[in-house]
Amino acid sequence: PAVLSGLALALALALPSVALENGLALTPPMGWLAWERFRCNVDCQIDPRNCISERLFFEMADRLAEDGWRELGYEYVNIDDCWSAKQRDAAGRLVPDPERFPSGIKALADYVHARGLKLGIYGDLGTHTCGGYPGTTLDHVEQDAQTFAEWGVDMLKLDGCYSSGKEQEEGYPEMARALNATGRPIVYSCSWPAYQGGLPPKVNYTILAKVCNLWRNYEDIQDSWDSVLSIVDWFSEHQDVLQPAAGPGHWNDPDMLIIGNFGLSFEQSRSQMALWTVMAAPLLMSTDLRSISPSAKEILQNRLMIQINQDPLGIQGRRIIKEKSHIEVFLRPLSQAASALVFFSRRTDMPFCYTTSLAKLHFPPDGVYEVEDVYSGKIISGLKTGDSFSVVINPSGVVMWYLFPTVLPAQPWHILRQPAPGEGFHPVLL
Repeated sequence: PAVLSGLALALALALPSVALENGLALTPPMGWLAWERFRCNVDCQIDPRNCISERLFFEMADRLAEDGWRELGYEYVNIDDCWSAKQRDAAGRLVPDPERFPSGIKALADYVHARGLKLGIYGDLGTHTCGGYPGTTLDHVEQDAQTFAEWGVDMLKLDGCYSSGKEQEEGYPEMARALNATGRPIVYSCSWPAYQGGLPPKVNYTILAKVCNLWRNYEDIQDSWDSVLSIVDWFSEHQDVLQPAAGPGHWNDPDMLIIGNFGLSFEQSRSQMALWTVMAAPLLMSTDLRSISPSAKEILQNRLMIQINQDPLGIQGRRIIKEKSHIEVFLRPLSQAASALVFFSRRTDMPFCYTTSLAKLHFPPDGVYEVEDVYSGKIISGLKTGDSFSVVINPSGVVMWYLFPTVLPAQPWHILRQPAPGEGFHPVLL
């Protein structure tokens, strides 16, 4: 492990009062976030329907409440950058833009809460937000936490533009303390590791998990398949560091779901949903729920998929096989000795028939499983560990399985959360 700096060590020793004590985000947060689809569109004269305004958030709250999203767990309506006025008020408080949010954030929170939903807001630990709005410098941390609590905010995403590494090292834990001190339960999403390259020794995931409920590790997602692949690659290549850091109350966040927008095909949309689910990622949609297609909605509202994502054990899955045929296999252990497998094709030619067995995927011997295909609903009963099977995977698509043991193996297994360096991934027998 990296040697802790004096400040980091002091923080680690001073942390009992910090974020994990908030008891929040015990499963990955689910909801809707404005950024990827609506960005910093503040021109409400030309584009009143799609600009960052209270109307957009009122309408998305209505859709979450009325179109079946809320019942499935999509409960957060999250404001991103560009909501505030360009200046703080005379008392130094953040205030919403008076023309775009004339009712104020408290009224918006009340509207969201009345529909059984929760409101998230955006801040930036720096002189300015990434979009050029007032940031939260260290001297404003407590004041801004108090303001958000008074407004009835339920989640804070704290970005890191226009701040130094030293300011981040001090400010991110300070905001965790300030949020807790308000007495209001506020889920805390940090962009801290993304600004430090996402990896040790600059990022200490032990400390991070004590400070934040979720955190962005890597670059912003864009509306393209290339962007999704770059995120999956980075998370897979560094999974030995990232995977052990995740768990109930503290999650790696590979960024928003872009399903329902413009850049992904049907197969690619199904792949993003499956891969995010196997990574135990927050499911924060960034699409227009007022006009979403039935096929995109069906992917995002898949009940078994959501059940897997929200598994109470909270173990992040891993890529366990990377074949020369450009097929990759991901495994996520679940509660009650169940598991999820994702067979993912990076091929671009035609559907590929992939043949393997659970034994080849390191499942323990003697097990017998009932398998449900997460997308088709098809059931396979009595699959033994040694049985050979084939799945046909479409180009840039997935086949995802939910496996439940009907006969437990003689030696139950448990995923080793942190392999020794260079060891690779193997389930171990306990």
